[in-house]
Amino acid sequence: MCKNNAKEMAEYYLSVFTDIEIADENNWAVVLNIVGQRVMLLNGGEMAHPNPTISLMYLTTSAFEVQDLYNKLIKGGKDLMPLDSYPFSEKYAWVEDRYNVSWQIITANEKDIIQKIVPTLMFVGENNGKAAEAIDFYTSKFPNSEKLGVLKYTGDEGEIPGNIQHAEFKMLDYLLMIMDSSNLNSINFSEGVSLVVECKTQEEIDKYWDIFISNGGEEGMCGWLKDKFGVCWQIAPSVLKELLKKSPEVMKEMINMKKLDIRRLSDSVM
Repeated sequence: MCKNNAKEMAEYYLSVFTDIEIADENNWAVVLNIVGQRVMLLNGGEMAHPNPTISLMYLTTSAFEVQDLYNKLIKGGKDLMPLDSYPFSEKYAWVEDRYNVSWQIITANEKDIIQKIVPTLMFVGENNGKAAEAIDFYTSKFPNSEKLGVLKYTGDEGEIPGNIQHAEFKMLDYLLMIMDSSNLNSINFSEGVSLVVECKTQEEIDKYWDIFISNGGEEGMCGWLKDKFGVCWQIAPSVLKELLKKSPEVMKEMINMKKLDIRRLSDSVM
């Protein structure tokens, strides 16, 4: 979510990353393709801002690339974990860039890099300790899902023993990472960073919307919702970007909806 400066942010990331291009843009958003990962910058004004509860993990085999990206992202930003060698990585840094987007830049073995950029959920505050429950929920409700690896705190780290230190799982064949933390209790998940599920049919929209709402979620506007943990999702038709190109009436119609209706959106183009 951007402060109505998506284009400015896009230009900034074009100067930071080498394997990057603008995949799509309109008055409301700019979609970037960064090393094969789609990242949408949405003009939302002061509605909500990104925070570290959802960061983007950037994996590479190159310590030089970690250093290079850190040098660029730290300008106007700040350290959340300083660039250094850690027991889990030869070279790692956690940086909040000038636009409040959090990046974890890390070296990893090539065999362990399934996806170059991985959204990473951090469960803090009242959510601390619920990461394992979230993994079970997501992997049990969505197809093409699986748990890949779970590392738990022992207590020696100053964290609650048994909580998730780091875990990976696939949901809809898409890799996510997750962790519990006793730090940063003043923040929580928000619309500042959301996850998008693109649906080909109305049946898919109905199914995924019902999964979240019937399990303690909360409806929002324009296809947005919060799941029972407070994580924000956009359940959107894949045809939406084409409809928005055809007519501004589509956006006006969306504002009057909670769950999106493909037929109503298509009719608004007429």
